[in-house]
Amino acid sequence: MPKDASGHLVPGVVGPAPAVPRGIARPEYVGRPGPAAHVGGDVYDAGTIERIRRAGRIAADALVAVEQAVRPGATTDELDRVAHAFLVEHDAYPSTLGYRGYPRSSCTSVNEIICHGIPDDTVLEEGDVVNVDVTAFVDGVHGDTNRTFRVGAVAPEVDDLVTRTEEALHRAIRVVAPGRRVDLVGRAVETYARRFGYGVVRDFTGHGVGTSFHSGLVIPHHESASHTTEMVPGMVFTIEPMLTLGGSPDYALWADGWTAATKDRSVTAQFEHTIVVTEAGADVLTLPTTQE
Repeated sequence: MPKDASGHLVPGVVGPAPAVPRGIARPEYVGRPGPAAHVGGDVYDAGTIERIRRAGRIAADALVAVEQAVRPGATTDELDRVAHAFLVEHDAYPSTLGYRGYPRSSCTSVNEIICHGIPDDTVLEEGDVVNVDVTAFVDGVHGDTNRTFRVGAVAPEVDDLVTRTEEALHRAIRVVAPGRRVDLVGRAVETYARRFGYGVVRDFTGHGVGTSFHSGLVIPHHESASHTTEMVPGMVFTIEPMLTLGGSPDYALWADGWTAATKDRSVTAQFEHTIVVTEAGADVLTLPTTQE
């Protein structure tokens, strides 16, 4: 995703897919056009939740390693290599690699790219932001998380967007509780985002995750009366709000079929955790080792 003369991102050169050691177990969809249908629902027993926590911790620790590599002059391909190396060193498979043909081990979304940016030869510049999305598959389950990083010093309005997007995630997690509907998650995000005139992306949502990368459960980030699933203890899903500085939720999909950019080219930010519903509220399963 290099930049054109106007400073907007354009597709870059994507390198070859990284190799994964043979001894690391692959998700069932690798080498196939798509995943098998999810079975078993979104509620897991205590043992499986701890397996998801382990996968989530590895993904979160991979982001800690990536953060050390974020700097002006680094490429998004370099960030992907750091994430990939960390995962395989911990006997985890990068869930994105080979998922519906996706070619890399993470998603790297710079500035106006909302999500699913493919790592390539894009060089990060001072003032950019880059979201890195990592999912680890280990012991039969997935743990999914992402963070938006500042590249050096950023403009004040961009700095605020990043801070507030992370706060929107925390506010959404705080409304999780048994007996509540998942649309309250979206209400918490959108109510907060409206205070600052931000756009809330609607077409990319949180999702059920665990034995499947995406189970089919939808977690909206905007007010939506159509999403009425009731939260129950043991239910596992991601919350991953995407806010835009331009105030519009609209996006355009690149020809690669993955990269989603804000239609108005405004900067966007995203943060994600995998959580489990508990009797008391929510437990975050994607905390790095240093925060557990």
